[in-house]
Amino acid sequence: MLKKEYLISCLIIYCFIFNLSSVYSQNLNWNKYDFIPGDVIIFEDNLLNEKNGEFPSRWDLNKGTIEIANFEGENVIYFINCNINGTGGIVPLIKDNNKDYLPEVFTIEFDAYFETPKFTYKISFVDYKNQDKKHSKDLHVRVWQTGADGEGIKSNYIPGFTSSSKLDAGWRHIAISFNKRALKVYIDDSRVLNVPNIEFDPSGITLAAHNPSGKNKGYVKNFKIAQGGVPLYEKVVSDGRIITHGIKFDINKAVIKPESFGTLNEIFNIMKNSPEIKFIVEGHTDSDGEDKANLTLSEQRAKAVVDKLVEMGIDKDRLQFKGMGETKPMDKNKSPEGKANNRRVEFVKF
Repeated sequence: MLKKEYLISCLIIYCFIFNLSSVYSQNLNWNKYDFIPGDVIIFEDNLLNEKNGEFPSRWDLNKGTIEIANFEGENVIYFINCNINGTGGIVPLIKDNNKDYLPEVFTIEFDAYFETPKFTYKISFVDYKNQDKKHSKDLHVRVWQTGADGEGIKSNYIPGFTSSSKLDAGWRHIAISFNKRALKVYIDDSRVLNVPNIEFDPSGITLAAHNPSGKNKGYVKNFKIAQGGVPLYEKVVSDGRIITHGIKFDINKAVIKPESFGTLNEIFNIMKNSPEIKFIVEGHTDSDGEDKANLTLSEQRAKAVVDKLVEMGIDKDRLQFKGMGETKPMDKNKSPEGKANNRRVEFVKF
């Protein structure tokens, strides 16, 4: 009997160790996440009001078969048949997209679904639908479930993972930052690429997924391009306030999303290193919905940010919160980008 119990115990321990990688997404550590989105949103697609089976209305097609699908109760961009080799994929509908529409400093974010470990998404830094296609190189990065590579960039993996590592199917948050020549790529809470000198000038975006036969699920949602700016501490010194778009919440809720911790960690470090700084945290919304509901939601979100910073170790006497609702827009509420710029959290010195 003891031998049987011993064998069962060994089996349980083995299964636990064997499945460590499969629960990676449930044991993320965002405390050291340092990605901070750009200041001004120049393109956003949250896929609201899209129709199932139609082509995504805020994009244009270069090559492939791509449409809107409903997955897990949400609209997603479904790459039905697309090959990342060459110039396939979709491009954002941006004004004057035949010109370079990526600034010297920018960030890209989106959520990607990985059904299989090797399913790959490709972000090309040229708009192959509208810009010059006579490039000597296919300027891109590729991201799969546990790693990334790119044009002239060696493959790199999430710490603790290799080319043979596997994770359960699921969503991953992909973030890319570019600063004049330096490129960083993140998968969830891990930075997988850090290239100090990219020898090309990004001019546009083509998004693709390696699904040439249509047998796998290739889904993307919450795509955003933002223009970068000065470090957060410099904003405090020069303006007395920090305007952030990097603190994100569940739709119509005050639940902070994990990818917000790049910005939260930076705010925490500023307050930790400068104990004289005190902030009023202001929540702002766009004009969608009723005024009263937006005011309440913005206050709840501002409080959630304060509560999180206190939980991280900031004295509560150094923080206040205030909901502004839609009363102080910084952009027009007539486009997805304008609304996205108005949805923000501000930190105002007092």
